[in-house]
Parts: sequence; C-alpha cells; structure tokens
Amino acid sequence: MTHFHSKRLPPPGTVLAAVVGLLATLGLGAVGQARAADAPGTALAPALSAPRWTDRAHGFASLAGGTTGGAGGEVVTVTDQASLARYAAAEEPYVIRVEGAVAVEPFGSDIVVTSNKTIIGVGDTGEIVHGELHLNPGTHNVIIRNLTIRDSYVEGDWDGKTTDFDAIQMDTADHVWIDHNRFTHMGDGLLDIRKDSQYVTVSYNRFSNHNKAFGIGWTTDVLTQITIDHNWFTGTKQRNPSADNCAYAHLYNNYLSAQVADGDPVWTYGNWSRGHTRMVIENSYFDGVQHPYQADATAELVQRGSILRNTSGRTDAWGAAFDPRAFYAYRLDPAAAVPALVTRFSGPQKRIGDAVTLYVPGDYPTVQAAVDAVPDGNSEDVTIAVAPGTYREKVLIPATKPNILLRGTGHDRSDTVIVHDTPAEYGGSTGSATVRIAANDVTARNLTFSNDFDEAAVELKGEQALAMKTTGDRIVFENTAFLGNQDTLMTDSPKLTTVSRVYIRDSYIEGDVDFVYGRATTVIERSVIRLLSRGSISDNGYLTAASTWTGNPHGFLITRSKVVSDAPEQSFHLGRPWHPGGEPAAVAQVLIRDTELPAAVRSSPWTDMSGFSWRDARFAEYRNHGPGAAASADRPQLSDADAEAYTVADYLRGTDGWEPYARAGATH
Repeated sequence: MTHFHSKRLPPPGTVLAAVVGLLATLGLGAVGQARAADAPGTALAPALSAPRWTDRAHGFASLAGGTTGGAGGEVVTVTDQASLARYAAAEEPYVIRVEGAVAVEPFGSDIVVTSNKTIIGVGDTGEIVHGELHLNPGTHNVIIRNLTIRDSYVEGDWDGKTTDFDAIQMDTADHVWIDHNRFTHMGDGLLDIRKDSQYVTVSYNRFSNHNKAFGIGWTTDVLTQITIDHNWFTGTKQRNPSADNCAYAHLYNNYLSAQVADGDPVWTYGNWSRGHTRMVIENSYFDGVQHPYQADATAELVQRGSILRNTSGRTDAWGAAFDPRAFYAYRLDPAAAVPALVTRFSGPQKRIGDAVTLYVPGDYPTVQAAVDAVPDGNSEDVTIAVAPGTYREKVLIPATKPNILLRGTGHDRSDTVIVHDTPAEYGGSTGSATVRIAANDVTARNLTFSNDFDEAAVELKGEQALAMKTTGDRIVFENTAFLGNQDTLMTDSPKLTTVSRVYIRDSYIEGDVDFVYGRATTVIERSVIRLLSRGSISDNGYLTAASTWTGNPHGFLITRSKVVSDAPEQSFHLGRPWHPGGEPAAVAQVLIRDTELPAAVRSSPWTDMSGFSWRDARFAEYRNHGPGAAASADRPQLSDADAEAYTVADYLRGTDGWEPYARAGATH
C-alpha cells in the first residue's frame, strides 16, 4: 500500500480555509466628587453588564507571587464539620467545596485553615454556622470564597467583650483573598486581619447586622498591604473598615448604607485611616453614614470620586498616601453605579460555586493531573482550563468523573493541542487513543485532539491510531478538531445495547479509513470533514464505520456540514457497516443530510465490510449537494416525510430530553 505522509499538526493560529468558509456561510471613569448628587445621565449599563468576577485574585493579593489557594491539589466536597476541619488543616493543598450548612460545635469554635487552601461554597448554599475560620501565624496562600459565615453572636454582648467569635481571623498571614462571602451576626468581629498580615484582598463581600464589622491592625509595624473593593457594609456600626498602621490600604467601589444609628458621636463611623496608615478611597458610595471617612493626624487619606448622601460628621483628607496603579491595574466603576452593582453582585453567587476551574499548566502541570484532581462521583461542574500550547500526553476521563468541561483558552482551537502518537499495534485500538472519555456529561471546547502516529513511516499490522474515543453519554464537542488517519474518532458506548449520545458542532475532523466510527448515537453538525488521500487513484478510504445496535434507530447523523478532499475523484466511500467480532445485532445506521460532498465521493458511496452487505445496513442521504452528491441507484434517499423524523433533536433527545444544541439558540 502506498501512503502519503500523515497530516502534521497545523502551526498555532492556522485555520483551514475550508473551515473558515463553512463557518462564514453557516452560520468608565470616575463619576462626581465627594457630596456629588446622582447624575441622571450616568451610564450605569456598562458597569452592571461587565463581568463581575474571575477565578484569579486581584489587587495586593495578586502581587509577590500571587494567591492561588489550593490550586494543584485535589478537589473535595464537604458537608460536615469533621470533613471541613480535616481538609482545612491538612498539610497538602486542597480545593474544599462546602455544600450546605456546616454547623460548628462547640459554639464559636475555630476551624483552623492552613496554607495552600481554597474554601469555596457550592453554588450559593455553602454556610459555616456558629464557627470561625482561623489562620494561624505563618499561614499563606489561602482563598475563602462564596460562603456565608453566620450566627455566633452571644445574646446581650453587642460589644463582643466576652467572646472572640469572629467570622474570619488571621494573624501574621500573607497572600489571602476573601471574596464574595456574607458575614453576619457574629460574636466579636466579622473579619479581623491582624498583626502584620500582608498581600490581602477583600472583595465583593457583604457585612451586615453587626457592631464591629472589619478591623485591620493590632500591630505597631506598618507592613500590611490590602485591597478592599466592591464590598457592602449595611446595618453595621463601626470598623467599615478600621485600618490601623497599614502600609497601603486601597478602598474602592465600596457601598456603605443603613449604618446603625445609635447616637454614638465617636464610635459609629465608616472608613478610618488610623495610626500611620496610608489610605486611598475611590468611587465609593456612602448613604446614611456618620463620619464617612476619617484619618488620624499621623495617617494619610486621599479620597476621590465618591458620592455621599444623607451623611454627617468627618470627611478627612490629607497627605499624599500612594498611587495604587503603581502596584497593580484595576477597573474603577462609576460611583453612581456602586449601589446597584454591589447589592447585586456581592455575597455568595451561584455561578461562582457551581463550577470550580482548574488551570493547566498554571495549577496542574498536565491535563491528566487536573482530571485526577476532580473527585470521583463529582456532581457539580468542574472546568479544566487549558492554556495555549502542545500537551504531549494521553488523557483518560474515567466513568467516575462526570460533569467536566475541558476548555482551551486560546484564541483558536489550534492554539491548544493534546497529542500523542500511539498506534493500535501497541495497546490495541482503545489503547491507541490520545484522549478517552468514559464519563457522562463531559464537554470539550476550543481544543485540538490529535494522534500524530505516522502511518507512512512504518509498516504495522495495527495502524489504527485514535485521537479520541468516547464511551460516555451526553458528550459535547464544540469548536474542536480531531486529527489523524485511520480510526481518528470513535464514539462508542459501554456495551452494544447501551445507547450513548455525542454531539459535535462547529468542528473539524480528518482521516482516511473508518475515521468516524462506533456505536454511539452521534450528531456532527456545522462541521468540516476532510477525506485524506492515501495516494490511490481509486480507493482512498471510508468516512464512517458505524456499528449501531439494531435496537437503536439513531446511529450517525452528519448534517449542515461540508466534506472536503483533495483525493482523486470517485475514490472515497461514505461508509461501510462494521460488525465488531461478527456481531449480527450491530447494524450500521448513518444519515448524511444537507451537506456538501466533494468529487472524491464515489457515485456508489456505500460498500460491504467483512462479509456484511451494505444493503442490509441503514444508510441514507437527504438533500446533499456538491460534485459528490449526484444521484445514483446505489444511493438510498430519505423522503421528505421520513426526513422529518431524523433531525438533530430526534437523534439526541433520548428519554431525558437532552438538547445540547439549544445553548446556541439553534433550531432543530
């Protein structure tokens, strides 16, 4: 057999002209100054519609190596105090997902959090009740997100003099990010950042129903660097925050409202720059606050762009403080937008805790390492975000790890490539696969999967070389590429009589022999399929080799796509019926409809395989076009009436009403 060299990986950023052609055819600055009134023409929409969060720390917590929490460690989900305490205090890094309310006993007890931990609420359900998260001296690299910490208040002890039941307390910690939490009704402070803690960011939290909300200091040293942004202080009395001896305290876009009005002329206040603190306040909003911002004579405070309504008392501003932009970049929202923005987006958010993101290679060195970090039996979405690059590895997503989104983060799918070069000669057909997906509910997006075994370079008995094999159900590929030669893409199921479903959209698939095959119900829509030439004038290969269970009416559907090839005319078959091991109940079902076919496709496009006649299989076409779609006696066609029952929805619906195409608003 004469071979052409296998197709190599495209250079980064390269997009095939055929793909481009198909997809083309288918398919705030500061507002106001102190005591400024709300301007009716203020453009609030951009601020409210812009993304409100990322999975990466910003501000001072992003400096000096950054704050990554438990990145690189295993992801675990806890529902009780014992599990939370065990993982939070472990030596190893962990991403700890808190699901539901965890009641802490004895009342007011500490949960000790050690270095390299992320503690994050699942959806908006995660709560710690009657207890404190405590970071001992020397603790570093901690993220606490999306939690409610509440109700350790001791009745009658408004000043917190008999207990020290904070929501979060840290001493001499560094690199801490506290984000999108709700703190309410605790025994002493809500948040105490103490004793020379450094590189801290406190963002998008809610502080409510409390006396001493947020204190920083308890030291004579001037070391702490802290960013405080987009927090809501409501129904609180003092320390909103109080910042004592901070080297740099940057407060912006915070909202202070409905302050406790108890007539106290001194200890009811908003922001206080104390000791030798250098504080900058920008574009915050103070409504119903006594002493909105004040500074000791030894401190410095710069205020710009904030709005004050229904306020009284001190508004101190003196000294030069510092320039936050000399340390980091940040987006400053208009002060007039702050009440709506902060009330909407502060506190726990369902979208934050619904999907944990694991970064490759930032947090995990390989894709497989990130997959391994996902807990068995995972019930919530986990995103594995893969940075641009070529990852030469084999990846298995086992059946025990569902609900994974594998996403390339590059501009183009060719920017992020997972590739290996194993042929079936070394490990069998399944063992050759670069990526195997055995789990249900897995989506892959903006990636290239490749098996670059060079079948032209050697002569082997087993030259099958899979780029991808799936056996799970409800698998989605969007904007993906599958590169290989023989057996590029296998969509299968755990056994013959089990129906698995795969949906492939806006993608690219290439190969020569049986390169889309298996028994899964598979829809390929709005995609480009390239038939590679093996150098023959008359016999270059077969697009499909379906092995559909005879009890399943839906095998392969290729629709609204484009098949391209530089192979000679009349040299490629659309498919042949594969009966693995001679299994008579594997009766191929393939429909190609509304798709452009090249001249390389034979006028008799279906052929026999291993003694089984193609005429006994379920092969059909409907409304195809192009030079390879000319009608002949050997091309079964669906009638208009029958075609109505063979749509994308019919193939994928199943018994659970699965509609993966609906996300893009397509009509089927």
